[in-house]
Amino acid sequence: MLYALAISSNQNRAHWTRIAMQHLSGMGKCQFSNIYQIPCRQAKGADYFNLAALLESTLSFEALNDKLKQLETQSGRVRPSHDIPLDIDIIAYGETVDNLQLVASRLPLPFDATKPLSELWQECPINPESMPFQVVSL
Repeated sequence: MLYALAISSNQNRAHWTRIAMQHLSGMGKCQFSNIYQIPCRQAKGADYFNLAALLESTLSFEALNDKLKQLETQSGRVRPSHDIPLDIDIIAYGETVDNLQLVASRLPLPFDATKPLSELWQECPINPESMPFQVVSL
């Protein structure tokens, strides 16, 4: 199964972004977008590092989602909060990039998800809203 993932962090951003990339790479074949620094949507928290991944994995949707939520918990994520060490969401899934189906509960997709996802998935629905951003390196 191919999964399109949105990854973000606004606490110890470089550290948790690296950790997420390492863990995802261990779950299957993984391709990553550039990393974008984008302001918090509600302007109540620190700027985020946002990126996307396409993960090809034998894990079921439920098993992958469980692993992602466990990783978030290990990062110290507390809900609700604007201080987010790590957030990883499954945005879409399918057999190939050409037939990815959006996860309805994630709609509408925010700019901070669509900007990086559109690098990897040309059919990603684009959010017409724009925010300031810059590409960053770890």
